[in-house]
Amino acid sequence: MQLAKHIAQGKLTYLSQDTNAVSVSENAYYRWLAFACDNGEPVIQSIMLKRKPYKLTLPHQTALMLPLLFIKPKSVVELGLGGGNIQRFITNLSTSITMHSIEYNSTVIDCFNEYFNPQNNQTHIIYNDSKQWLQDNKIDYDWYICDIYQQDIESYSNTVSQLEHLTAHVKPNTCLSINLPDANDSEVNLLLTILQQVSPHHEIVYFHIPNYLNIIVHLIPKQWQTYKKLKRNNHSYLPKNIFSRWKCFWQHGKNVPF
Repeated sequence: MQLAKHIAQGKLTYLSQDTNAVSVSENAYYRWLAFACDNGEPVIQSIMLKRKPYKLTLPHQTALMLPLLFIKPKSVVELGLGGGNIQRFITNLSTSITMHSIEYNSTVIDCFNEYFNPQNNQTHIIYNDSKQWLQDNKIDYDWYICDIYQQDIESYSNTVSQLEHLTAHVKPNTCLSINLPDANDSEVNLLLTILQQVSPHHEIVYFHIPNYLNIIVHLIPKQWQTYKKLKRNNHSYLPKNIFSRWKCFWQHGKNVPF
C-alpha cells in the first residue's frame, strides 16, 4: 500500500496544546509526526515503520545518508531531530557511532521520547537552538546533518543566513549534508553558488528528489576521493546489498563545477 493511503487511514494519537501545533498519528503499520503550516493543514515531517523503526521511509532520507558510502563516521551531529528517522537509522547501523541530535522544540523532543523511540535506544538529544549550539561547540565532528524544515524558514534570506552560519563551522575534513525542503531553481542555484564560495575545500553534490520538493546538498571533503572509494566497500558501515544500491543512487547526483 502506498504511503499516501496509509496516511489517509491514520488516527490522531497526540496533538500539542501550544502554538507549535505538533501532532502524532498512526495506523497499524506506520506512525508519523506532523506540523501545522500557515493554512492550518498538517505537513508530515517524518514517518516511522513500526515493525522496523530503524528503516528509512522517505526517499530524501536515503539521499541524505549517501555519504555513508565513503566514511565510517565516529561522530555525527543532526541539527533538527524531528521524528528521529536519522537518529534511529544511524544508531542501528553501528554502535561505534556517537550520534547527537540538536533540537530547539521541546515538544518535538517529548514526542520522540514518547512515540518515536520504541526500542528505547540510548540517545544524545540536546535541547538548544542549532545556531547557538554551533557557536558554543568547540569539538570537531565527522559529519553534520541539517534538516532545514519549512516551518523554520521565515524567509529565503534566513535560509541563506543559516547556510552561511553552518559552513562557517565546517572544517575541511568534515562532511555537511543539508535537506532543503522547498526552493525553486533560481533559489537553489544561488544557494549552491554561496556554498561554492564559502566551502573551497569541499566537493558539492546535490540531488533533486523525484516527486518531492526536497533538495539534498552534500559538501564532501575533497580529500575523501569518492571516485576511488566507490570501487570497493571498505570505507562504509553499509551492508553490501545496500552499498551496491546506494552506489547507483549516487550516480544521479549533480556536481557543482568549480
